[in-house]
Amino acid sequence: MRQRTKAELLLVITTFIWGSSFVIVKGALSDAGPFSFIAIRFTLAGLVMSGFVSRGRLPRTVIFPSVVLGVMLFTGLAFQTWGLTLTTPSKSAFITGFSIILVPLLALFTGHPMRAANIAGATLGVLGLYFLVMPFGRAAVNHGDVLTLLGATAFALHLVLVGTYTRRHSFLHLATGQIIVVAVLSALAVPFSPSLAIHWTRGLVFAIVVTALFATAFAFAVQVWAQQYTPPAHTALIFALEPVFAALTSRVMLHEHLGGRALWGAALILASMIISEIWGGAGPAPVEG
Repeated sequence: MRQRTKAELLLVITTFIWGSSFVIVKGALSDAGPFSFIAIRFTLAGLVMSGFVSRGRLPRTVIFPSVVLGVMLFTGLAFQTWGLTLTTPSKSAFITGFSIILVPLLALFTGHPMRAANIAGATLGVLGLYFLVMPFGRAAVNHGDVLTLLGATAFALHLVLVGTYTRRHSFLHLATGQIIVVAVLSALAVPFSPSLAIHWTRGLVFAIVVTALFATAFAFAVQVWAQQYTPPAHTALIFALEPVFAALTSRVMLHEHLGGRALWGAALILASMIISEIWGGAGPAPVEG
């Protein structure tokens, strides 16, 4: 098997893990509060990455950027996970994917011009978000969707900052540092969690293992290695499958069905992601579930 074929296959597997993790986390939140789950997940992921990625060494120069990135990543995860207790995995995944469309808009403040594809992608994304989030008739706006959108905004800011800091620091060190910061912040936030109880069920243990070891540590290692052998456009197209995998997994496991307006909204957001990623020059970036 050629290296490029192997790389793209591993990226598809990684993207499937990210997509299916929305359903897995949704189930885990019935056994643990949002902050408790994030704390356990990222503590385990931080220990693994400290041992195998950064080899237990973090230069002093990466401490400040790691803290900044960790704060933004924690903010995104907190809103996303909290929102997932109130909305469905499919909607959460597509709304989170909106962060990719926000990246070029936020990058304007760092001097990066927007391309026509970015504008087209943003327009389709906003329209899709309207169909996906706005209620029909007398229905009220789902608070979980609003929380997830706040998380998507934080993820977009995080991605812009990653692009800035990786010009001066090794992302191997930054990745480990920011994960440790997320673990610390989420542990400090546990007392403020809506639920403090943790029920150590098989489902919760499975969710922690999948999200910490596979969706974080394994996925990061695969991404760094695979992007050496596959073109950015191919990587971007594969990453755009994440909400699709989330929707399919949710359909099979939870019998969730996106119909009518929600389906149109999801399709428009997916199209906007593909346009922004492949032709907009924003660069592919993963969105964690």
